[in-house]
Amino acid sequence: MEAFPSLFLPKPTSLSPLKPPLPLCFPHKRFLSISKLQPQSHARNFGALYGKRNGVSFSTAVTTESATVSQNDTAQETQKEESDKIVLPTNESSEKLLRIRHTCAHVMAMAVQKLYPEAKVTIGPWIENGFYYDFDMEPLTDRDLKRIKKEMDRIIARNLPLVREEVTRDEAQRRIMAVKEPYKMEILESIKEDPITIYHIGEEWWDLCAGPHVDSTGLINKKAVELESVAGAYWRGDENKPMLQRIYGTAWESEEQLKAYLYFKEEAKRRDHRRLGQYLDLFSIQDEAGGGLVFWHPKGAIVRHIIENSWKKIHMEHGYDLLYTPHVAKVDLWKISGHLDFYRENMYDQMKIEDENYQLRPMNCPYHILVYKRRLNSYRDFPIRVAELGTVYRYELSGSLHGLFRVRGFTQDDAHIFCLEDQIKDEIRGVLDLTEEILLQFGFNKYEVNLSTRPDKFVGDDDIWEKATSALRDALHDKGWIYQIDEGGGAFYGPKIDLKIEDALGRKWQCSTIQVDFNLPQRFDITYVDSNMEKKQPIMIHRAVLGSLERFFGVLIEHYAGDFPLWLSPIQVRVLPVTDTQLEYCKEVIDQLRDNGIRAEVCHGERLPKLIRNAEKQKIPLMAVVGPKEVETQSVTVRSRFSGVLGTMKIDEFLGRIKLAIEKRTSL
Repeated sequence: MEAFPSLFLPKPTSLSPLKPPLPLCFPHKRFLSISKLQPQSHARNFGALYGKRNGVSFSTAVTTESATVSQNDTAQETQKEESDKIVLPTNESSEKLLRIRHTCAHVMAMAVQKLYPEAKVTIGPWIENGFYYDFDMEPLTDRDLKRIKKEMDRIIARNLPLVREEVTRDEAQRRIMAVKEPYKMEILESIKEDPITIYHIGEEWWDLCAGPHVDSTGLINKKAVELESVAGAYWRGDENKPMLQRIYGTAWESEEQLKAYLYFKEEAKRRDHRRLGQYLDLFSIQDEAGGGLVFWHPKGAIVRHIIENSWKKIHMEHGYDLLYTPHVAKVDLWKISGHLDFYRENMYDQMKIEDENYQLRPMNCPYHILVYKRRLNSYRDFPIRVAELGTVYRYELSGSLHGLFRVRGFTQDDAHIFCLEDQIKDEIRGVLDLTEEILLQFGFNKYEVNLSTRPDKFVGDDDIWEKATSALRDALHDKGWIYQIDEGGGAFYGPKIDLKIEDALGRKWQCSTIQVDFNLPQRFDITYVDSNMEKKQPIMIHRAVLGSLERFFGVLIEHYAGDFPLWLSPIQVRVLPVTDTQLEYCKEVIDQLRDNGIRAEVCHGERLPKLIRNAEKQKIPLMAVVGPKEVETQSVTVRSRFSGVLGTMKIDEFLGRIKLAIEKRTSL
């Protein structure tokens, strides 16, 4: 991982790079069908089929529920098809949309001050899916948002012009003082350019603003605007300053776009890893232990175990040596690395042990350097590749914590490569290949790649920067990946490649980073002996593929909506007896499955329809039902979540089909 990173947070056969900026926010044909992901009608049909064959009577409630589910699925499918037809623009692809959103922020502020004259305005920018505005006022409720939206509709209907005016700094100050807006005065003081620009809505309201805006409020479609939520936000993001009321809204060019966005939003809510993590019993964050500290429950821990084993296997195949290093170190180590100077606000307080100060680690890099320095290395030893699933601890404000996406303790899939200058390109290419192999395993085959180059302030000389940047660029060209260049976006200590994966909803998540570092080798004075028996400084490359296990697990949950593929599912088979008289045989089936490495459990104590329904709700990939005939024939009747009823089969056949599906990473 980087030494000073920015704060965060059907089986594919090839990794397909995204083309540069698409005019899509949530791409066409990426709205998933809830009914397809939850094939509950199959469960009802399976229950009816099995019940008829074995003489088991199902209640009429099951039939009624099936009809209701079918109706709901049809409605969801219709909505999904309508959403598929809509291509949603972004602020970058549509200046019209950006202007609409910016103007909506002003219209909302005008509406708020009409309804709540004591409210003080601050700032109101456009954002990715809409806009927000911060107000110093009494707390708002959902009912208040409805009032504000009605007032916005009236302002829009009046078709008021938006007029740009340039004034002197003194005149702007006079007007702000006249309306008693202290936050605007602070904003004015931060503006360095003259003259000062003001935007008016009609002759009734104005704001300091550089634009752009639509020409009049009537150009906003009021049916394409919605106020979404209200939240607290500190002025200037400083917890020592006043808490403001932030109103979020979304705005689009048409009502159809708004409907498509709202569908996406509901689908994202359904996939929320915090809700699914609790419902599927995967993980928790316990108040008694503290915020941002993750407890992996047995089912979540199984998925983590699979991820870790796969990660280790691939790294060892690619020539990496695995490391395990301490979670604390003396403060002096962090002084040498520079973290204490540049990263102190994100580090926890020091602890004193036998008159020496120790620090929880925020990074793994210094530890890997110490392992490198344990002996004198020769140029013949390069490249040296070390990797660790290392847990680190970083201080985050409680208000910024967010499920698995922003936590205080997390495990990075960290690795460092020590190499020669002429090895950079090949090593970067190797990392790209490894990244592709790992991400494809988990179903991610679309992504965005950025190459960040030298910033204005940097360490190292121009020559090594140019060589390193060219090596990164050449490696990307050799790989055939499309990428964008972020000029000047590199860290001060080296150029980097960032990779964002795209999930099932078209959202992009920062995961993989490849970072050349000229800083830490110098700080730690790491060397090697070259062919002339002279000491030289090696190149150091930081890299992470998944980012952190916690965050990646959260992305996985939302990508699959908790409906993990067979090979990754924490429970692969649930055995269901028709009655408890089949329990003994069920346990024999379980033993055979587990002896063959299949994760299986038996569930009983309820009527079969409910057992089937519970397995569906828990997203179990395979159900094996056992009744009197199965006991007699030493078989099971199988249903797949993904393929429906598979019929009755012998245990050996069932095992063989499961093993083949797991090996090929397909469903049964």
